[in-house]
Amino acid sequence: MTFHEPSTERAGLESPAELAKRLNLPFDDLRLLTRALTHSSYINEHGNAGEDNERLEFLGDAVLDFVVGAYVYNHFLEMREGQMTRMRSALVRTETLARLARQLKLGDALRLGRGELQGGGRDRDPLLCGAFEALVGAIYQHKGLEAARRFALPLIEPLADEFASELPEMTVDPKSRLQEWSQRQGLGIPKYVSAASEGPDHAKIFIVEVYVDGKLFGSGSGTSKKDASQSAAQNALENIDMNDDVTGN
Repeated sequence: MTFHEPSTERAGLESPAELAKRLNLPFDDLRLLTRALTHSSYINEHGNAGEDNERLEFLGDAVLDFVVGAYVYNHFLEMREGQMTRMRSALVRTETLARLARQLKLGDALRLGRGELQGGGRDRDPLLCGAFEALVGAIYQHKGLEAARRFALPLIEPLADEFASELPEMTVDPKSRLQEWSQRQGLGIPKYVSAASEGPDHAKIFIVEVYVDGKLFGSGSGTSKKDASQSAAQNALENIDMNDDVTGN
């Protein structure tokens, strides 16, 4: 079956084929790449346009957590566990991945619905972060872990060195604080679960719950799943009997 690349929704939109050529992406078949660039708002307006990128975003998030965690472990040999957790969190947070997406000009290739376009979706951090994660997920799905690593690490490494010098002053985000606490208590790593989403595509609010040792510890909301996860972690910390060990004071 021949794959016909979907038409673009506005003049000047970079096609998946053009993006793959410009970035030398390892795609033999453009269907996965096209899905990685397709936001749910586009699917809602074009019912026959295939799948959106949310599942690939989920996969890419997991791949990046592993690839970046392994890099930090092997590259920063002097770091203790808490510092490594903070570094990894800084490297995969929404703002960082959106920064990398801008560096790659992924916004020029995103397929968005009218509401997202009118709301400046091509330059919104959550959408750019999601597109970057989805692209990593698509590369992993198509070519495997090593291909995903070869794509992501050259982009991550300069930021890792930059962030390393800032680590002592770096604000510890709620997810890192909660993970440090849960591991010190012997409760393992917190698990974040998407509970619901509300509102129109261009102003969607996500609700996330966080579980520690199988028990619900908190919930939160945000304009992206990452922001909602941070909010849930903060809520969990507030629900715990706070002490100096948890707050990091």
